[in-house]
Amino acid sequence: MPKLKTRKSAAKRYNKISNNCYIRHHAFTGHLLVNKSKKQKRKLSVNVSVSKADTSSLKLMLPY
Repeated sequence: MPKLKTRKSAAKRYNKISNNCYIRHHAFTGHLLVNKSKKQKRKLSVNVSVSKADTSSLKLMLPY
């Protein structure tokens, strides 16, 4: 059986922290930050774990 290739776009967006757990960054932090409140920007800066519904597809994208 051939090796599975890593999807590079997914590798740039998600990090594997344990066997079944991935973390991601929030959206809406790239630009137009003047209009957002400090509270919103502070909450968006924290990394979040990926939902369990998306974990199975991420396992195929990031096999190693």
